[in-house]
Amino acid sequence: MWFLSKKGLSGFSPNSTAEEVTQAIDGSALTAIVTGASSGIGAETARVLALRGVHVIMGVRNISAGKQVKEMIIKDVPQAKIDALELDLSSLSSVRNFASNYNSLGLPLNLLINNAGIMATPFALSKDNIELQFATNHVGHFLLTNLLLDTMKKTARESRKEGRIVNVSSRRHKFSYNEGIRFDKINDQSGYNRLSAYGQSKLANVLHANELARHLKDEGVEITANSLHPGAIATNLFRQNSIISGIVNVIGKHVMKNVEQGAATTCYVALHPDVKGVSGKYYADCNIAEASPQANDAGLAKRLWDFTVSLVH
Repeated sequence: MWFLSKKGLSGFSPNSTAEEVTQAIDGSALTAIVTGASSGIGAETARVLALRGVHVIMGVRNISAGKQVKEMIIKDVPQAKIDALELDLSSLSSVRNFASNYNSLGLPLNLLINNAGIMATPFALSKDNIELQFATNHVGHFLLTNLLLDTMKKTARESRKEGRIVNVSSRRHKFSYNEGIRFDKINDQSGYNRLSAYGQSKLANVLHANELARHLKDEGVEITANSLHPGAIATNLFRQNSIISGIVNVIGKHVMKNVEQGAATTCYVALHPDVKGVSGKYYADCNIAEASPQANDAGLAKRLWDFTVSLVH
């Protein structure tokens, strides 16, 4: 569509697909984890990475759904190196089990794609008594990243290839609660707003990537951390809201990205040579974009880091 076709500095536009932005890139020496890879843009991200030769491990809550996606990908990409491991990001024990299982395989890890997410759910607490969207979208990924970081550092050192951590956020990070992160009211049902809570969790994704980028730079490690907005995409993320879901089904295909376009920015940030050495940035439509003032608040990022450490210990 004409309004999706304007190219940015990268040479890509909102119209670009994941296959187009990774054209001719050889990822055969790389290993990646993609969370939430059993549907939507996660499944497409896994497929395109596998198409480019990357060994992909899908972190999936539903292992049978993950195996179905794996079979579909192998049908489409017969040479695909792809595996599925169980991962429920709303459960800290599941995250710990996944990381332990992964590390015991002795595999390298070049790319960590923190993609999984839930959106605008009614108020609920996770098994660890943390508000569910914050727990799933931020806390689970925070812990997962920390538990896999030593493996990523070892891989970067031994392979002499840059590691990349990619947090899939959303433009909704600009529409969190007024205070950004409700540190004292994370689990407060009385002031809960499902869309603001989603925005809060997505703001946390950007802040996490920015603070992680600072940590990695200070350590002199060759690993980058970035966040991104995949675009408005017609996926099952909207399933919690029947009205929005109905609107998406009717007009979504005319004004929203399809899944192939929705996975483009993730694949671009994960694989493209132009992103080499870039860290602590926020991307949209395969170009560096402007995050909210709250997302660029270094003090807020550090406070969130310390707060999340206290939640997972």
